[in-house]
Amino acid sequence: MTPVLFVLLPDTLLLDLAGPAEAFRLANRHLVVQGRAAAFDLRYVGALPEQTSSVGLGLRDLQPLPESLPPNCWLVLLGQTTAGLEASLSGRSPAWRVTREWLHQQWFSQDPSDAPHRLITVCSGSVLAGDAGLLGNCRCTTHHELLERLQALVPGADVVNNRVFVIDGPHANIATSAGVTAGIDLTLHLVAQACGEDIAAAVAQDMVVYLRRGPRDPELSPLLQHRNHLHPAVHRVQDAVNRQPQRPWTTKALADAAHVTQRHLLRLFTEHAGVSPSAYVEIIRLEHARRALAGGASVGQAAEVAGFSADLQLRRAWSRRWGGTPVDARRRRSS
Repeated sequence: MTPVLFVLLPDTLLLDLAGPAEAFRLANRHLVVQGRAAAFDLRYVGALPEQTSSVGLGLRDLQPLPESLPPNCWLVLLGQTTAGLEASLSGRSPAWRVTREWLHQQWFSQDPSDAPHRLITVCSGSVLAGDAGLLGNCRCTTHHELLERLQALVPGADVVNNRVFVIDGPHANIATSAGVTAGIDLTLHLVAQACGEDIAAAVAQDMVVYLRRGPRDPELSPLLQHRNHLHPAVHRVQDAVNRQPQRPWTTKALADAAHVTQRHLLRLFTEHAGVSPSAYVEIIRLEHARRALAGGASVGQAAEVAGFSADLQLRRAWSRRWGGTPVDARRRRSS
């Protein structure tokens, strides 16, 4: 399991904590339901054993800041209220000073031979990371009201505005988000990377939130398109196709996955997903083929992995959706 350490300070924004923590918890639940091992070990640490959140709710029984980080640790730094952040940056918060020094020591004492830790920030958590010297020359972001402050604090960083989240760092291990619900977007993105798109989609459905494609693109990923609905039968089909795109998905097989008749499935897909079942299968297969090509596969290998019956079927589907050919796409990436 990946240790996920939520680092808490006085006046922590409760949603910055609860949103990502619930997403990780739900991911574990869906993994177990599938017969897989839970992926995330959630821990809550702080310089003080008891703290008060932004809404006045007490946060108790926090573990102390560990003397050393567990291997392959994910550190999550959360935002504070405006008053809490001002107290921290003005030097009036001993907890901030202790946490800042601890972060700096832990981050830069990593053994280069070990897998690098991952830094995740929500809202003004990036300001704490910057104050601790963790951002360096990275591309990063934060809440829109704090962009100038973060840039002044870390002059060498490339502070990006108008981004839900940004992932950078020497090992793509520094992930910063704009704040509050953007922390959920970032967590869903990381869950998709670690556990699969189907798990991230299931978590998003539970939390009734939209899924974003990634740190640069406001569009939905092709693997996550047509999923902003709540119909369980349609989600069952979409989960099944995401997990096994190479399966021969006849209309009957799709209807069986949904536990409805073929005619009823067509009506449900059109009403809730805005696309036909067969069109959805093609969208998913094309994205799997695109990813296979990006990983160095040949057109034939990509077609097989994605579930197309032959190279020609992949080429025709590619031309209908994107224009050009898969070979053209490979050439553009290599140039």
